[in-house]
Amino acid sequence: MASIEPIGPDEAEAVWPLSIEAGWNQNVADWRFMLGAGRGFGLKDAAGRWEASSLVLPLGQSLAWISMVLVTKARRSGGVGTSLLKRCLDEVTANDAVAGLDATDQGRPIYLKLGFHDLYRISRWHLDIAKEVVAPPTGVAVRPFTIADLPKLATYDRPLCGMERPTLLAHLATRQPGLAWVAETPSGKLSGFGLAREGRNATSIGPVVADSEAVALALISQATVAAQGPFIMDVPDAHASVRSWLEASGAVSPRGYMRMTLGTAKKLDDPSHVFALAGPELG
Repeated sequence: MASIEPIGPDEAEAVWPLSIEAGWNQNVADWRFMLGAGRGFGLKDAAGRWEASSLVLPLGQSLAWISMVLVTKARRSGGVGTSLLKRCLDEVTANDAVAGLDATDQGRPIYLKLGFHDLYRISRWHLDIAKEVVAPPTGVAVRPFTIADLPKLATYDRPLCGMERPTLLAHLATRQPGLAWVAETPSGKLSGFGLAREGRNATSIGPVVADSEAVALALISQATVAAQGPFIMDVPDAHASVRSWLEASGAVSPRGYMRMTLGTAKKLDDPSHVFALAGPELG
């Protein structure tokens, strides 16, 4: 087997074909951010083309997200993916952190054997268009994001989602400010926020973090009415009202994930205030 090499942000366009072959939604901007904020590892073929990838994205000092474990069809069934996964785990262990990931049904048995345990189930929803905005609850208003909101987003987010991700939130909010919304009380207290990004196939809605499901629905509906579809959204199954709204809007959920960790990360097992994920690649 060829030796594992680092993948830097300057390789974003070169490694992008791996996610295209897999049918995933990432674009070059996603790859460039992930490789710049995290650490990528992969393998090249004899011609110097990337034929496998993996990624470790720090989400604070004690948590790191593993994702983008991709192998071309020509190199599968040779242990390449497992080798890259173990390389990522070595990176996480070296930094004394807990490893987290969102596993497909096919990948979950592999992660269980490595010692990962289940946190909660997530459904991937596909929505073509939303017809109307859901009004926020009394005493809460939804408005467009402004740059001045960035410090509040990071402060609000951390205790509710169990991740430290100010860099990620800043990237998403400033990359597509027209897709970012905040909910707040008349006094200016944050009640929730929703971010989104353009993808290769669809607009990805998330993360959406809020005080309640009613606030989250107002944010999600605002985003889907204001932006151009189709949309994808990863929603914890615990949120029945969001699921009902999606189904009533014609959304379908052909697959899902299981959020898993190797070790214990405080608050990460509680999706009470997390209504849409940033995505399985971002945590």
